[in-house]
Amino acid sequence: MINLILYLLVVFLLLFFLIFMSVYGLSLIFSSLMGSPYVPTRNKIILDILKEIKFQKGKLFVELGSGDARIIRLAVKKYHLKGLAVDINGLINLWGKILSKFDKTDKNIIFKTENIFNTNLTKADYLYLFLMPDLLKKLVPKFNHELKRGTIVISHGFPINEFKNRLIKRVDRKPFPTYYYKK
Repeated sequence: MINLILYLLVVFLLLFFLIFMSVYGLSLIFSSLMGSPYVPTRNKIILDILKEIKFQKGKLFVELGSGDARIIRLAVKKYHLKGLAVDINGLINLWGKILSKFDKTDKNIIFKTENIFNTNLTKADYLYLFLMPDLLKKLVPKFNHELKRGTIVISHGFPINEFKNRLIKRVDRKPFPTYYYKK
C-alpha cells in the first residue's frame, strides 16, 4: 500500500512539473512573439549598468519588459528608488513579484502585466529597456510623446537609432553594449 501511495505521489509530482513547464514554455513563446523574449541579465552586469547613473533617491525607475524584475529590484534596493515593472508575460511577472517579497523591495515596486505600449511613461525619471531593435523603433513615438525632459533612458543590448543625438554614454561590454540617453 505504501508503495502505491509513493508511486502515485511521484506520478502526481511529475505531472505537475510537466504541466508547469509546458505553461512556462508557452509563456516564454508568447513573450517572444510579442517582440520581447525573456533573456535574464547577470547581477554583475546589472551592477555595472546601474553604476553609470547618478540616481536621485525617491525617483521613479521604469523597466519595460521586466521579466523577473531583477534589474528594477536591484535598482530600487541599492539606490532607494520607486519602481514600475511592466511585462506582458503574467507568469514571469508573478515570479518577479514573489522575488521582490524575498528581497524586501515589494513595497516600492508596482508590477503590471500589460502591453508596454499601454504603459504611461509620463512620470518616469529613469527608463530601462532590454528589447529587440524592431520593438525599440516602434516605441520611439511613445517615448517622444510621453517621456519628460531629463528622463534617462538606458537601452541594454541595442541602440535607439532615432535617439542618437540624445546619446550621453555608450558602454561596451560582453555580450551586449549599453546605451544611455537623456531626453
